[in-house]
Formats: sequence, structure tokens, C-alpha cells
Amino acid sequence: QGCTQKYIVKNYFYYYLFKFSAALGEEIFYITFLPFTYWNIDHSVSRRMIIVWSIVMYIGQVSKDILKWPRPLSPPVVKLEMRTNAEYGMPSTHAMAATAISFSFFIATMNLYKYPFELGLAAAFVFSTLVCLSRLYTGMHTVLDVIGGALISAVLLVLLYPAWDTIDHLLLTSPFCPLFSIVVPLVLCYNYPKLDYYSPTRGDTTTILGAAAGASVGFWLNNQYAASAYTSRSVQPGFPLITMVFVLARFFVGILVVLLTRWLMKSVVLGVLGYRYKFPIRDLEARRRLEVEVPYKFVTYSSVGFTATVIVPLLHELLGLM
Repeated sequence: QGCTQKYIVKNYFYYYLFKFSAALGEEIFYITFLPFTYWNIDHSVSRRMIIVWSIVMYIGQVSKDILKWPRPLSPPVVKLEMRTNAEYGMPSTHAMAATAISFSFFIATMNLYKYPFELGLAAAFVFSTLVCLSRLYTGMHTVLDVIGGALISAVLLVLLYPAWDTIDHLLLTSPFCPLFSIVVPLVLCYNYPKLDYYSPTRGDTTTILGAAAGASVGFWLNNQYAASAYTSRSVQPGFPLITMVFVLARFFVGILVVLLTRWLMKSVVLGVLGYRYKFPIRDLEARRRLEVEVPYKFVTYSSVGFTATVIVPLLHELLGLM
């Protein structure tokens, strides 16, 4: 159900701060920050972040639909979002994603770049805290949901950290990587926990696993047939203005190609599925069916992940932006 409560904003600083912070746990952030890291900072850092992000988010989404803890009641809580209101509350996947991304980035870069340890730790803490607080401010989660999400993410990060290098090596070198990266996520998506009513969690999970699958195939392909995936395109503090121009150029060219890929694949896949299952493309109910939603989301976002890791770097090189 949509948000029907009326409210008056009395503090615009908090309102815009937490609305922006909430966006840091959504698709718009994933589709910009993760590719930016790959194109402009370091390939190994990006790979580790994507590994952690996909695993943490899958566990978080499935946990919601197994536990089935409701979101805060409204009223008395005023909910500032509508889309996620159909999902369950515990754990907060915004809190999980923010904790996983910020601290995996910090851990992966602290030995690669020269910056104060305390500064990096504080930045990761502030980032994740702002996202967590935004879920309380927008009325989408209880304090327990947020604390639970952050703690689960932290535990998973601790458990995954010792296996980072092993997983990364296998993703780059194993001949079974492309098959594994596609088949396992698809099996998980098709066997997602069933609910009594429609919730966007299955579609969101398919989006995340699809993007990670496409990126993993791209990592493997780059390592096998292109320049070594271990090669970094590092950006160091104090770089000249010309380097900043190249960074921005790589980012905007890359994002444009990624968004075009998403639009094209979405149109093509929905068209094919609509023809196969005899429904109009704009039929929202038909698009929520398992046999439609999973292939539509998976193919679209695996194409996005593959484009971001293979096609965009090739285009950067062709345009002389490397």
C-alpha cells in the first residue's frame, strides 16, 4: 500500500540529509559507485566489494522473507517512502548494504593507499551511520531492524574477509567461473522464498545477483583475454587537474553506456517475454510473475554488469581515456 499520510517538514536540513542518505542504499548508488571504483580506483577493490555486496544482500533479502517481521506501524510512524513498504522489516538491507560497502572499501584500500587509518575508519562509520539513521527518519525501519542489519553485515564481512583472496583468485582463473557465476545465482533466484503476496524483494535480489553475475563473467574474461585484471587504474590524492578530467570523462561515458544498456536490454527482454507469455509490456501484474520477473531482471542486470566491466573499459581505451 502506498504512503497516504500528510506531513509537514519542519527541518529541511535533516529532511534532505536523510533522504539523500537513504538513496545511498539504493540502486542509483550501486550503479554509480561500484562501476566508478572499477573504472577509476582499483580493480581488485571493486571485485571484493561486489563479492561482499552480493552475498550480504542476498542473505539480507532472504532473511526478511523468512522472518516476516513487519515494518513500523503507520500511524504513529510517518513513512516517507512508498515502494519498499510492501517488504518486511528485519533486517534492514539498507543498513546491511551501507555497512558492507563502506567497510569492505575501507578494508580493501587501507593497505593500497596512504591515508590515516583513523580517517578511513571514521568515513566508513559515518557513511553507514547516516544510511542507518535515514531508515529511522523515513519511518521504514525500527531501531532493532537497523541494528540487526548492521550487525549481520559486520559478522558476514568478518567471515568473508579471510576468503577474499581465494574467492577473487577463483573468479579470475577458474575455467568454471562463467558457468558457476550464471547458474548458481539463477538457481537462487528461482528458488527464492515464496510469499502470500507480491513483494519487490525477489526482483531486487535478482537485480543484485544478476549484476554480480555479469560482472564476475566480465572479470574472468578480462583476466583471460585482455589486460590483467590485477592491473590497477589508481587515483592518488593530489593528482593534477588533467587527471580529474579523465576520471570524470571515464565516469560519465561509462554511466551513459551502462544506462543505455539497461534501457535496451530491458526493452528487448520484456518484448521477448511478452511475446512468449502473451502479455503487454506495460502489464505490471504479468511482469511480477516468477517466469517473467526472474529472467527479465537477471538478463537485464547481468548485461549491465558485463557492460560495466568489459565493454566500458574497451570504450575507454578506444577513446584514449585510459
